[in-house]
Amino acid sequence: HGLYEELCLRYGEVHRAYHTLQHLKECFEQFDGARHVAVHPFEVELALWFHDAVYDPRATDCEEQSAVWAMECLLRAGAAVKQIERVSELILATKHSGSAVSIDCSVLLDTDLSILGAPRPRFVEYESQVRREYAWVPEEAFRKTRGAILAHFLQRPRIYTTEHFSNCLESQARSNLRYSLERLGV
Repeated sequence: HGLYEELCLRYGEVHRAYHTLQHLKECFEQFDGARHVAVHPFEVELALWFHDAVYDPRATDCEEQSAVWAMECLLRAGAAVKQIERVSELILATKHSGSAVSIDCSVLLDTDLSILGAPRPRFVEYESQVRREYAWVPEEAFRKTRGAILAHFLQRPRIYTTEHFSNCLESQARSNLRYSLERLGV
């Protein structure tokens, strides 16, 4: 297999319901409208391809594994060390555990979170896809944990850090998050 085929196979793994080629396609559609905001758009695009390349909902190091795979591929392709480092940093940022360290990071994180601002029917589908990926988690534990994650996003002064995504998706994302929290009953 070539790299493209290998990435497609990864995103098509049977244990995935949300972190699939559909998610990747939606990310690229959103990124197309924000490409002009990025400083290194090609690197953001590479990070998008790899950000969920390794995905196991039971693991805690998927982003690290995805970043290592991306670095190996870029090294073999002859990419510059600085470029490889930036792509790796972008992939690791998709853990969503800290604040964005660059405009490219902001664009990538906002792109990854763009599903939160999707039209309600797609957002509801996304929520059911996430639940399927975590089907092994008991209902009460899932509701509590999922509720805490969504509430965290809702409590932020802004869900999206770039003006582009904030202007386009913030209002719908807040509405969707409130809707989901209500449905979760937390």
